[in-house]
Amino acid sequence: MTQPLVDDPATDAAPTKPAVWATGLVRRFGDTVAVDNVDLAITQGEFYGLLGQNGAGKTTTIKTIVGLLRPHEGRVGIGEFDTWRSPTEVKARIGVLPEEFNLYERLTGAELLDFTAAMHGIDRTEAASRRDHLLDLLDLTEAGTKLVRDYSRGMRKKVALAAAIIHRPPVLFLDEPFEGVDAVSARLIRNLLKTAVGRGTTIVFSSHEMHLVEKLCSRIGIMVRGRLTVEATPDELCAMTGTDNVEDAFIAAVGGQSTGDSSWYVT
Repeated sequence: MTQPLVDDPATDAAPTKPAVWATGLVRRFGDTVAVDNVDLAITQGEFYGLLGQNGAGKTTTIKTIVGLLRPHEGRVGIGEFDTWRSPTEVKARIGVLPEEFNLYERLTGAELLDFTAAMHGIDRTEAASRRDHLLDLLDLTEAGTKLVRDYSRGMRKKVALAAAIIHRPPVLFLDEPFEGVDAVSARLIRNLLKTAVGRGTTIVFSSHEMHLVEKLCSRIGIMVRGRLTVEATPDELCAMTGTDNVEDAFIAAVGGQSTGDSSWYVT
């Protein structure tokens, strides 16, 4: 029997707040306002794409919600828990795959997952079962006996994802999960994430891979200069911008140009 990737949220009491939320969120770096009065409400089971150009504030927004950066104004949280008032409860309920991740390179992939499971208080027998299941799902069974320092970037991303979900969190935050990943691995990750969402997991996903955003996301939020300016389904976004794909719709929404004069390149 296939093991679940996450615990079934249907067995829990219905949440009184959105799965992921922010109210009046402001975060500054010196005189620069990176996140400017953002309100966010993501419901259970959504695959939410948080998009924006470089420097738009999407990664900073995620970092404040998961407890890596303290907001200067506003509140953020997971379900009924405020991230900064109940950090232990929040961290137990989330999995995070940051764009740049630091792994214990002198551990094997299997040891890394065992260590992560132990940090979450998972019984050793259950942890070993989840570890082997995830290594198999992500085509890392053979690599599981090798040191992480010898992994390729794509392999590191896969084992970091496995570490982020081994405790079966109800909410996942993924920052550029497909960057540096080959096509085969990308499909494995997509299938894993679709299965998780199908079981009620909420995923917040930041990426510049617009074709993947279009395939995966049930709703999209677009940030421009620190503000959340648009929230819509992929179809609604295309209709709003008069375009036929998410990439063109995104470019239109942020006020960019989809074409430009490239004659300088022609000799």
